[in-house]
Amino acid sequence: MNLAYIPSPSTGVIHLGPIPLRGYAFCIIIGVFVAVWLGNKRWIARGGKPGTVADIAVWAVPFGLIGGRLYHVITDYQLYFGEGRNWVDAFKIWEGGLGIWGAIALGAVGAWIGCRLRGIPLPAWADALAPGIALAQACGRWGNWFNQELYGRATDLPWAVEISDGPNRVAGTYHPTFLYESLWCLGVAALVIWADRRFKLGHGRAFALYVAAYCVGRGWIEYMRVDEAHHILGLRLNVWTSIVVFVLAVVYFVLSAKLRPGREEVVEPDRGPAASDPATKTDEGKAGEGKAVEDADKTADAGADTPATAEAEDSEPKPDAEAPKAAKKL
Repeated sequence: MNLAYIPSPSTGVIHLGPIPLRGYAFCIIIGVFVAVWLGNKRWIARGGKPGTVADIAVWAVPFGLIGGRLYHVITDYQLYFGEGRNWVDAFKIWEGGLGIWGAIALGAVGAWIGCRLRGIPLPAWADALAPGIALAQACGRWGNWFNQELYGRATDLPWAVEISDGPNRVAGTYHPTFLYESLWCLGVAALVIWADRRFKLGHGRAFALYVAAYCVGRGWIEYMRVDEAHHILGLRLNVWTSIVVFVLAVVYFVLSAKLRPGREEVVEPDRGPAASDPATKTDEGKAGEGKAVEDADKTADAGADTPATAEAEDSEPKPDAEAPKAAKKL
């Protein structure tokens, strides 16, 4: 008998009067706000304008939601188009079912459109948002807890999650893979922030690091899940997707570091380098300004002793030294 476990909520919907508040949607919304908040802080630190991240997110988020739902419906089409299924359920996104791979892919298309309209390089924007996306995933995974879905194999560990009887599930205690992935995403966010500060990642490399690190965790977590999925050569489809995307992210990281080392100095066309922004000015930059002012003062002082100045002084009328003598003779 399992004496300790994580209980699941009895329902995934809380009714505020006539308005239903769904736990899954609530977790997704919180994740979006966290990603935009952190992305905005990082963008400003890079020399960008406040609000730019949110403006581009207006394009990226809807595209991402559509892409995530499409990936889920396509890869799990039997849940919606099989015998006895209702295809209308494919549009019920609040019941769960978002594929991160499709969300990132189509979300990148939306971000690209937003960046093009603002004249901003997409890789720089993606670098600023990368750890925020990981935090958004950490929040969003708790939506699976509300829906009692995407759990792992049966276990009697103290942190097992309790699942009740329901459609396509059997009551028991299982590995809380939603919790494992949430914690992993927190670690990915911390890794990207640390690496970006330590190595000054640019040109999309912070985003590539996020993708690669997430794929490592998603691979072993996916292997633990027991929900229905397509298999290729004995491995779940999402495990193969993790492997392929991981390789692509690493290749991009290496090639980008060789072809475009360093970090973008200007991330918005009408903004200078980050150091020229008063809000992000470094002590070194302030010292340089002080030295420039000091040099200007020295130049002004030196100008007082130039030949032109001395010549001007000689040309001024001098008091007549002989005037007193002439007055005595008179």
